[in-house]
Amino acid sequence: MSLFKRWGSGGKAQGPSVDRPAATPLQRPGMAAEDRALAHLQAQGLRLVERNYRVARGPGRPGGEIDLIMRDGQTLVFIEVRSRRAGSRHGGAAASVGAAKRARLILAARHYLLRHPDPPPCRFDLVAIDGDDSQALNWIPAAFDAG
Repeated sequence: MSLFKRWGSGGKAQGPSVDRPAATPLQRPGMAAEDRALAHLQAQGLRLVERNYRVARGPGRPGGEIDLIMRDGQTLVFIEVRSRRAGSRHGGAAASVGAAKRARLILAARHYLLRHPDPPPCRFDLVAIDGDDSQALNWIPAAFDAG
């Protein structure tokens, strides 16, 4: 089985979630958050390269998924989108990206970069959405690095 497991349009950039397979009720809020993040980032000048890039690691070992892969000029940007409902007792959306999640994102990014013989400069951004308020979207460029 291939290390690369892509969903959607065969690895091509996709627009809003209406272009993607039907979501379960549990997936819908996350897809809506990704749509909001995508629209915000495109309004800031970033260009979509790929969406929901997934890597499988094997039985019992979680792989990684990158919500959005975009270009900011010459920089390739791997973007994690996190959302939390208003009044969540589990901390804000930004605080929900712990060390294990960062490691899975880095793993997926490294696998993605295997397709590029001369990879461009890269960074990891975070889009945190707290509540349903449109003002609650927080884009954090270079939120962490691959160390």
